[in-house]
This record gives sequence, C-alpha cells and structure tokens, in this order.
Amino acid sequence: MLCKKNQGETTNTLKAESESLKAKLEEERAKLHDVELHQVAEKIDALGQFVMKTRRTLKGHGNKVLCMDWCRDKRRIVSSSQDGKVIVWDAYTTNKEHAVTMPCTWVMACAYAPSGCAVACGGLDNKCSVYPLSLDKNENLAAKKKSVAMHTNYLSSCSFTNSDMQILTSSGDGTCALWDVESGQLLQSFHGHSADVLSLDLAPSETGNTFVSGGCDKKANVWDMRSGQNVQSFETHESDINNVKYYPSGDAFATGSDDATCRLYDLRADREVAIYSKDSIIFGASSVDFSLSGRLLFAGYNDYTINVWDVLKGTRVAILFGHENRVSTVRVSPDGTAFCSGSWDNTLRIWA
Repeated sequence: MLCKKNQGETTNTLKAESESLKAKLEEERAKLHDVELHQVAEKIDALGQFVMKTRRTLKGHGNKVLCMDWCRDKRRIVSSSQDGKVIVWDAYTTNKEHAVTMPCTWVMACAYAPSGCAVACGGLDNKCSVYPLSLDKNENLAAKKKSVAMHTNYLSSCSFTNSDMQILTSSGDGTCALWDVESGQLLQSFHGHSADVLSLDLAPSETGNTFVSGGCDKKANVWDMRSGQNVQSFETHESDINNVKYYPSGDAFATGSDDATCRLYDLRADREVAIYSKDSIIFGASSVDFSLSGRLLFAGYNDYTINVWDVLKGTRVAILFGHENRVSTVRVSPDGTAFCSGSWDNTLRIWA
C-alpha cells in the first residue's frame, strides 16, 4: 500500500515538475517574441488581383479522392480514393495512364517516386505498397506490388525520401517510420505523438535530414531522420492537425487544422509566427501547400472552398470555388505553374 502511495506521489511531483518546465520554456520563447510577422511585412507591397481558374477536371474515381501527388516531370499525377483505386493521370491531356485496384478501400496515402518510375500507396490495410510503373499499358501492375511498410493501424501519409530506395510513413498507430524499399526493413521509427499521426512532410533537400509531422494530439513535431529524435515540438492548435508542409526555404512550416485555422511556425525562432483565419471560416482546413516563392499559402477546407493566403501579411487574397464536397488535398506542381486539388466530390481539379 505504502509503495502505491509513494508511486502516486512521485507521479504527481513529476507531473508538476514537467508543467513548471513547460511554463519556463514558454517564458523563454516569449522573450524572443519581439515582433509579429505582419508588422514586419507592413512595408511590403500588397499582392495585386490574380485570377485562378479550373483548367482541367480529372474524373474517374468512383468515390472520395483522399490524396494526390505530383511526379517530378511536372505533368503526371497519382491520386488515391475511398473506392480503393490508385490512378496515374496525365494532367495535360487528363488521360489515365495506369490504374491499380487496392485490396482495401480508403487508400488514404499515395506518393510518386522521385524517378517517376513507381508509386507508393496505402490506407486501411495498415501497409505501404510500392508499384513499379512500366511503359507497357497492358501490364498487370498488381503482380509487381511490393509491400514495404507495416504499421499496427491505418497508413495516413507516405513520402519517398530523395531516392526511390527509402520511404517515410505516418500512421494512426501514433508513429512515423523510415523503411528500406528493397528489403522492407524498418530503418528508424519515430515515437513522440500521443495520438494518430495524420501528415508528414520532408524538409526541402538542401536543409538536411529532417521532417515534420502533425496529428490528432494537436502537435506538430520536427524529427531528425538519422537519430529518430524529436528535435522541436509545437502545440498551439486547438484541434487535430490535418496537414503539415515546409516553407520552400526549409526554415518554417505551415499547418492546417480542424480548428479552422492555418498557422506558420518558424523553426529558428522556435515559435508560431502567424495565424491564417477569419471569423467567417468555421470549417477545418484539410490540406495546405505553398507557392514556389513561399508568398502564397493554398489551403483546402471542409466547406468545399480553397482559400489563398498572403503568407507575409496574413490576409486572404482569394477564394476558389468549384468543388462540390470537401477539399481533401491541395498540391502545387513542382514548377509552381499550377496546383491540383482533390475532393470528396470524386474529382481532381487543376488550377492555374
């Protein structure tokens, strides 16, 4: 009995200690907080009017589009859907080049390999599978499928590192993991979220081996890929973080959350530097991506719209209408000339 009592006391003292350490950290962070981003940006010219329209609509999925990714050739797109299909499209002609039917529905994650010669995907099967793409249209892709990653809960996101040989995954089991594609071996696992991890993004290649993840514990964590250590953590959102995306320079990242806001976190200042929100926006943000320059943030929302934000000034510069159900994914093309959105209305749209 005494032992139990002592245990309870130790837990409480440790809890109190961690809370006071957290408070001290916040104090230190606040000392560095001398000016707001929009104040620094006041002298910068406002953005002029710009017109973005739907230039292509990709139809072919039989259910909600959940994820998409651009090929580095700036032309092809892979998309995955609740109907269990993974489709490779030519965004110019809207032709379907490949289609794979997965063994399970809800394919929540898909990614194009850097070489353009393979795609990875997964979802409720708790796996990440890699399919090599061949030029032969009639070839059965499913026969060449390779299961790479195994999680103990659904796969929420996947991304190749800078080669076709390694893949990074995040899962509803609360972990992220790095895998060797060839052998399926687990190279590193990343523990630090206390709930489902919903999204991850790799730092732009010049900035080193880090990635950021966001999840249902309202936290965005930055990880060192080599050591597996959680090197920075940010917790200012009031609900699940649905999506995370690095700023093009790699010095900051944006998040989209169910609390109806998008936020910008500066890694060098170690704090949140901007909130993108309006009283009229009451639905969650499902997906975010930056323009190539980093001046614009495109965000897809559950109210069927895409909002375009001026990253520096924190103002909304456009609303894009067109989708007939919630927008699940938004991705800017590698050359920055267009962006693609996927939606629960079963379609993808190319905007420019």
